[in-house]
Amino acid sequence: MRAAEAAVHLPKSYRVRAELEQLLVGLGEGDAVPAERELALRCGVSRETVRQAMHELLVEGRVERRGRGTVVASPKLVQPLSLRSYTEGALSQGRVPGRELVSLGRLEADEELAAELDLPVGAQVVHLERVLLADGNKIGLESTYLPAGRFGEMAETFDPAESLYAAIRATGVVFTSATERIETVLASPREAALLDSAASMPMLLLHRTSLDAGGVPIERVRSLYRGDRVAFVAALRE
Repeated sequence: MRAAEAAVHLPKSYRVRAELEQLLVGLGEGDAVPAERELALRCGVSRETVRQAMHELLVEGRVERRGRGTVVASPKLVQPLSLRSYTEGALSQGRVPGRELVSLGRLEADEELAAELDLPVGAQVVHLERVLLADGNKIGLESTYLPAGRFGEMAETFDPAESLYAAIRATGVVFTSATERIETVLASPREAALLDSAASMPMLLLHRTSLDAGGVPIERVRSLYRGDRVAFVAALRE
């Protein structure tokens, strides 16, 4: 089939999305996007078609809801896949990192967690859960588990507003290597509420186990990031 003929059969939402992308080029961060009714008239399609195209842009983080309207979104925070902390990654891009404490305490390691941290089942673990912010916007939910035998004092002394990696390094522990797995998921109702997100919004889920120079596990981290606000980059070498 020739290109011209194929173009005739493209879904209307695809054509509308292309027109909306051109519209966004002429707008700046935080600028209001015209209402659905206006866009439908401009593009000569139904409001439902415009709504579908706008939803795709919303999921990709090109636009965001603000009150009853839609505005051009801020650029995504691009986090490096490295042994650097979230704080270091945000600061390197000129963003202001922040954190909101959800919980900090101790729990007993179940079989899976004990295996990941090389601990006996039932061993005490420090659990820290925080909402991560960038320029005041909620971007992720981080849940960290630390062996209490090594970092037990943090359950009482750690300032949740500070960098956890900096606090760990201050004890003399050096992050040497890590294993990380990334997958896409949908947030639970609790997670979506904590991140001010819709439950239907795709999320990036990271599982990380970090080791010190002796190969001893330092932490096990479960990080859930809003796919519309965060992207990841890795430097690859042969």
